[in-house]
Amino acid sequence: MLYRNIKEATGAFVREMNAIDQDMIKTLMQVDTDDWCEVTMPCIGDRVYVYDKGEGEVVEINGDTYMVDFYDEVMNYHLDELEVVHYDSLPMWGTMWSFGDSIDEWWLENKNGLKLMSECGFRIYYSEKYGYFFGIDGAGYDFYEAHWIPLYKARGLKWHENDDEE
Repeated sequence: MLYRNIKEATGAFVREMNAIDQDMIKTLMQVDTDDWCEVTMPCIGDRVYVYDKGEGEVVEINGDTYMVDFYDEVMNYHLDELEVVHYDSLPMWGTMWSFGDSIDEWWLENKNGLKLMSECGFRIYYSEKYGYFFGIDGAGYDFYEAHWIPLYKARGLKWHENDDEE
């Protein structure tokens, strides 16, 4: 089916996903802590902790190199030398999602999807037993505008007739 605009098409894309109460994810994480890890990629503007230097902000990304500003100097690091600083172990919003279609998980794993989803503002988690789950670390703004439509575009979907959002 072709939708009239990108907002309707994005709504259809989101409705295909599995919405999961975050309490269920917390419970599963507590049962088997070694099975879960956050796989969100650092993005420009993220606060990061660099193991030999402390906290800074990602100001540029060149391939696998992250330029981090420590306010007194800017240095380059690789992904395995830093981690994103979050306020809590799970996203702020109480609902998390998993893809409802295996082609979306394939995209996430094989087509730079982790990086693209991270750039769309999602925090992404992986469990060997249960797969990928993602959530939004925010509240009080339009999730469609800030996260879902950018994800729809990053995913390369074309389920709409024109690019008008309304």
